[in-house]
Amino acid sequence: MEKARQGRQRPAIEDIRRALWNDDIVSSSHTGDNEKYSAIVLEQYKIYVEMADRISQRRGLTNTFFLTLNTLIFTLFGVLAKDQTGQIGTVGLILLLSVALAQCAAWWTIVRSYRQLNSGKYFVVGLLEERLPASPYWSAEWTALGKGEDPRIYLPLSHIEQWIPLFFAAAYSIGFMLVFAVYR
Repeated sequence: MEKARQGRQRPAIEDIRRALWNDDIVSSSHTGDNEKYSAIVLEQYKIYVEMADRISQRRGLTNTFFLTLNTLIFTLFGVLAKDQTGQIGTVGLILLLSVALAQCAAWWTIVRSYRQLNSGKYFVVGLLEERLPASPYWSAEWTALGKGEDPRIYLPLSHIEQWIPLFFAAAYSIGFMLVFAVYR
């Protein structure tokens, strides 16, 4: 069993396999017709890979949204800090910081959720590939990339993108502390 970072364990691979395959349907409706069965598995594989790709696209759109939002917040903060900080007051600055940090926390949580969802989907893609003639993801690509364990071979983007909301949160905190120090 593979352990997650927080000490939780992914279900055993055999449990996931049992949940994936409908062995009663396989044995009763496709006995002796391997070509038809293989075509069905391949079609389901194509659909599932497309679903996994759509999750990745939504993840990218989410990151674009939050990067745009943070650019807007930084711009707004810069304008306010330059021209109107004294008029906003301490409570206003604390409120702005709270909103900025809350959206950073939401962004971090969403990115983490997408990473977990994609991990599960690509794990299932690998199990589907066990019944196909080739296993480009499960056996070949992921092995060629050192399973993401050595950053010199491959550093998964999901590891990098989780740091971006934390970077923004730190930048907001430092920026607001500097504004308090200068204007208060």
